[in-house]
Amino acid sequence: MDVEPSEATTQATAQRQPLGSSIPSNRRWRLGPGMITAAAAVGASHIVASTQAGALFGWQLWWLLIAVNTLKYPFFRFATWYSNQTGQDLMQGYAQQGRGFLLLFFYLNSLAAVVNTAGVLILTASLLRYFLPFEVSLSVLCCGLLLVCLLLLLIGRYALLDNLSKWLMVILTLITLTALVIAIGNAGTAPLAETAEATSLSPWALGSLAFLVALMGWMPVPIELAAISSLWLTAKRKLTAFSARQALFDFNLGYILTAFLALVFMAMGALIQYGQGQSVALASRAFVDQFVSMYASTIGAWSSWLVAGIAFLCMFGTTLAVLDGYSRSLQRSTELLRWRIQRLSIGYWLLLQAALGLSIVILMQAALGPMLALAMTLSFITTPLFAWLNYRLVRQWTMPAWLRWLARIGLIYLSVFAVAYAAWWLLQ
Repeated sequence: MDVEPSEATTQATAQRQPLGSSIPSNRRWRLGPGMITAAAAVGASHIVASTQAGALFGWQLWWLLIAVNTLKYPFFRFATWYSNQTGQDLMQGYAQQGRGFLLLFFYLNSLAAVVNTAGVLILTASLLRYFLPFEVSLSVLCCGLLLVCLLLLLIGRYALLDNLSKWLMVILTLITLTALVIAIGNAGTAPLAETAEATSLSPWALGSLAFLVALMGWMPVPIELAAISSLWLTAKRKLTAFSARQALFDFNLGYILTAFLALVFMAMGALIQYGQGQSVALASRAFVDQFVSMYASTIGAWSSWLVAGIAFLCMFGTTLAVLDGYSRSLQRSTELLRWRIQRLSIGYWLLLQAALGLSIVILMQAALGPMLALAMTLSFITTPLFAWLNYRLVRQWTMPAWLRWLARIGLIYLSVFAVAYAAWWLLQ
């Protein structure tokens, strides 16, 4: 039976690679890229999509969230494993498999970087409004937030993002679990099947297909975050000793936490909003108002500012992760493609990404919803390709039999669903 490489084997491999002091002698567990990825995940895909899944369909999609998080797990794990084994980031692996793969990654990543920046800015700015005693336009708030984020990233760089993400995830998890316990006590515990039968809205109707695809596309995070996490892993190793075993522990903890929180947010939507006769807001700003009201109605009116504050900190962390991660990946891609603009540092890419994202907020705010839906859909359709690339990079290495079979099942599931959706879309 296949076995995962031992720590000694991994260290021996790593010593032949340019990892520097990435293999420490102590066994102290350190956290880093996994928590940053988790902070990036608990944004549009969790606070928005997961909550809306529960609010619209009750408990009917609980198994789908578990399935998609489970079936995507190997391909995100392979990114960490590849970096541990080779000392390279995932984009180097894409380039070695063919320039066309890296080009496709760059163009899709460029679209996601700009659209996601605009989306998280609007969500974060909408939450900030709760703390202002006067009315300020959303565009002005986005400008201010963006300026603060840029200053923090340009001055603090990865170290600040690494430390901040851990605290944000701890605080958000505790307050969300507290709200869930209170919601269960208030709403009772209706059987899942009984609750599902009571709904008049089915997720399996054709009209719900676009929502399901968008939900799975960004659950737990878009597939490009696998490559970005390998860049964060490289940055982490420049700051401190970070062994292969620690990197895998950090990844597993972050991934499990994101999958768990996806179910928690869906449960909040199902327990509080579902079946209340109130239409579920899908737009960013309107949804933020409903989100804060949802928690306040469960914990108490006194908690409105507290919940808004925690959600703001969460989205602020997501904004930082989006700005830092995508700018790193764009700079690294152009470097590997050997374009002239490869000379631009991460700081220049960060400013360019921020400027384009802010332009969408100011000039095309009304079109942001469809653009986010497009980005989420493209992410899902291209997930099988990049999942296959990640598997291809590590398939020659020994791995647990269960992981290999889970990867194969995941590839089949994701491919069939993506092809079926593409065919349905073309026939519309």
